[in-house]
Amino acid sequence: MRRVNGTVLIIAALIATLGALAFPIWSYADRSGTGQDRLEASTVATRWGPLSATDRDFLVRVRLAGLWELPAGQQAIERAPSEAIRDAGDHLVVGHADLDRRAREVAAKLGVQLPNQPNDQQQGWLRELSAATGEAYERAFANLLRNAHGKVFSLVAQVRHTTRNTLIRQLASDANQTVLDHITMLEATGKVDFDAIADEAAGGTTASPSGPPAPDGGTPPAPAAVEPPGDLSPTSRPSPGAGTPGSIDTRRPEPGISP
Repeated sequence: MRRVNGTVLIIAALIATLGALAFPIWSYADRSGTGQDRLEASTVATRWGPLSATDRDFLVRVRLAGLWELPAGQQAIERAPSEAIRDAGDHLVVGHADLDRRAREVAAKLGVQLPNQPNDQQQGWLRELSAATGEAYERAFANLLRNAHGKVFSLVAQVRHTTRNTLIRQLASDANQTVLDHITMLEATGKVDFDAIADEAAGGTTASPSGPPAPDGGTPPAPAAVEPPGDLSPTSRPSPGAGTPGSIDTRRPEPGISP
């Protein structure tokens, strides 16, 4: 009887152990509602790689940006309240005309339907700009457009980092150049309210910032320069404009990605 009881206990322990080992495998392998499930459910196959919902949203956002920012730039050129505003408007027109053409080409290849007019919020911004004059117009132009570009910048980075589609990846690289150029030109107007941008961003996050402690008034020791190890003869050079803070090289090659 003791042997029987001992055998039963051993078998029960083995079953419990196997169950404990199998549970994590079952719970994760056949789970629905995870981020991976949502990604795959919203993704379609294309000859240029998988096309996710985020990729498609990015295409729409690029199109929408051009639909309101290009006319806003054209208005700035025509009204020309100052040279800096006119220059920023010029970059908006040229940049978004080029980026919109690229986005439409990519959308046609991928079968993504794009909007043909700005959304309600963007139409409201255009009306606000049209109603403003003088200094109020300059500040509205610089801050509305700078804020919009700053927000789309994070989406561009996310898409460039995560997309598995070669056409979307190239468009994200193009958008990165365009958006950064426009941010630079808008900031050069001297009308951007950075405090307002920081306050709005702080109100939308709950993460605690990290980094060095706040300066105590003293001068910290200068860190050592980062130098290439060994005796190298690199052939690459710093990005154009590296010696002039804020300058951006907007020259981009035409898309040359094979199907």
